[in-house]
Amino acid sequence: MFAYIVRRLVLMLVTLFGISVVIFVLLRIVPGNIVDILFAAAGYVDPADKANLERELGLDQSIVVQYLHWIGGLLRGDLGYSYVSEKPALDEILPRIPITARLAGLAITFSASIGIPLGVLSAVKQGTRLDYFLRVVSLSGLSLPAFWLGLLVLMASVALFGTMPIFNPNPKTWTEAFAIYCVPAMVVGFRSAALTMRITRSSMLEILRQDYIRTARAKGASERSVNFHHALKNAILPVITVIGIEAAFLIGGLIVTETVFNIPGVARFLVEAIRWRDYPIVQNLVMLIAVVVVSANFIVDMLYAVFDPRIRYTD
Repeated sequence: MFAYIVRRLVLMLVTLFGISVVIFVLLRIVPGNIVDILFAAAGYVDPADKANLERELGLDQSIVVQYLHWIGGLLRGDLGYSYVSEKPALDEILPRIPITARLAGLAITFSASIGIPLGVLSAVKQGTRLDYFLRVVSLSGLSLPAFWLGLLVLMASVALFGTMPIFNPNPKTWTEAFAIYCVPAMVVGFRSAALTMRITRSSMLEILRQDYIRTARAKGASERSVNFHHALKNAILPVITVIGIEAAFLIGGLIVTETVFNIPGVARFLVEAIRWRDYPIVQNLVMLIAVVVVSANFIVDMLYAVFDPRIRYTD
């Protein structure tokens, strides 16, 4: 087990290194940089002033030198300065992380708490009207874009209450925070819940056909015990995989939702930084998302051994 964890950690470091190289190179080969954008917006180009600004930002150096400077600062905890606001990148990023983390966490909680029970219910009631209804709901959740559903929620809020929900990034109480985050979280989590429900249903149907399930019923086990203790416990692995992938995706995949609800989170900030070619912000945010993704995959692998005793990571 220890050797497996070490190998996974080494693989995570190699993966993050490859991602850092890819994002750094891709940003540099995209036509235009922040200097070009600033001078184009001003309507004139003074070659001397442009050269001075590039030198101040370090953009006149080779890509290799720029990469080594950035990765060295990253290892020291120095994320550099934003080209747009001229503030430390860490000060720009840190306040936005809790906002996106709360939104993503609440969305995943909604997804798991709704998707798993409904998936089990749909599998147990296979072929009934309830099953067909739940399958239609899940297909609707997978088909409806989050931004469109968000717009419908905002329009319904205006029609019913005469106002839009205003996002407050600094709620005073946990009830206020829940009220603020629950609507966008449910909009995002609706699709994840639909996906979780379909995966749970599919996995449960496969398990319910196994011989040991029939044996448990023959021994007189209750339906509740058969469905949740015997079947769901063995059907949960694919569900854990989906939830882990969705959790990693939501950290960087909330761009549209944060834009629709005017939420100052990480994903929306990343899009703005890309538009302005704010290299320090983009590079560090992408690395943050990459760390979350590889960490989520690692946690999912560890949970496999917890939920299924048949899985053992040998040395």
